[in-house]
Amino acid sequence: MLRALFYALLVRPITMIALGLNVRHWDRVRPKGSHLIVANHNSHLDALVLMSLFRLSDLSRVKVVAAKDYFCRNALTTWISLHLIGIVPIDRTGGDKDPLRPVLDSLDEGYTVILFPEGSRGEAEVRSPLKFGVAKLLEERPKVEVTPVYLYGLGKSLPRGETLLVPFVCEVNVGEPIGWTGDRKALIASIDAAFDRLAAEMAVADWR
Repeated sequence: MLRALFYALLVRPITMIALGLNVRHWDRVRPKGSHLIVANHNSHLDALVLMSLFRLSDLSRVKVVAAKDYFCRNALTTWISLHLIGIVPIDRTGGDKDPLRPVLDSLDEGYTVILFPEGSRGEAEVRSPLKFGVAKLLEERPKVEVTPVYLYGLGKSLPRGETLLVPFVCEVNVGEPIGWTGDRKALIASIDAAFDRLAAEMAVADWR
C-alpha cells in the first residue's frame, strides 16, 4: 500500500506531467511472473519511470536492481529504497561472491525485475557497452524472457551528478520479448539490436 501511494502521489505526477512522458507499446509492460525488463541507463529517473509504468496493483510484484552502496547508505535510505522504491540491492564492492544471487532469488519468487545492463549511469543520451550480467542470469534461468525498453530524454532531465529536474520531452519505447539462445554474446547482441530498433522507431533527434 505504501509503495502504491508513493508512486501514485509522487512519482507519477512527476513522470507523467512534469516530464510529459510519452510511452509507446505500454501494453507490453505487465508482470509475467519470472521476467526481466532491461533498459538503457542515463538517470536516476530511469528506475522510477519504469516502475511507474506498471499498474499500482502490480507494483508489489516488480523490483528494480540497484547498487546497495548507494541506495542503502543508512537506515532511512535503506527503508525508502526497499519499501517504497522496491529495489533489489546488489553489492558492487566485491564483498559478495555471488552479487547476482538476489536477482536470481527474486526471479525464483516470481518477480518481474528491472535491470540496467550498462551498469552505471552514463553520459546523457549516450549508450554504454552492455555488460554480461543479464546473460549470466538467463544462463542460470533459461526460461526467463527479457523485455527491452529504450528510454530517451531522462538523461537530459536529470543528468548524472545533478539534483534539479529540468523539464524535457521524455519518451519510452517498449520492445518485444527476447528469449535465451544458449549463447551469452548472441543475447547481448540481440538486446543491443533491440535498443537500436526502438530508438529508430522513435526517430530520436540529436538533442545537441
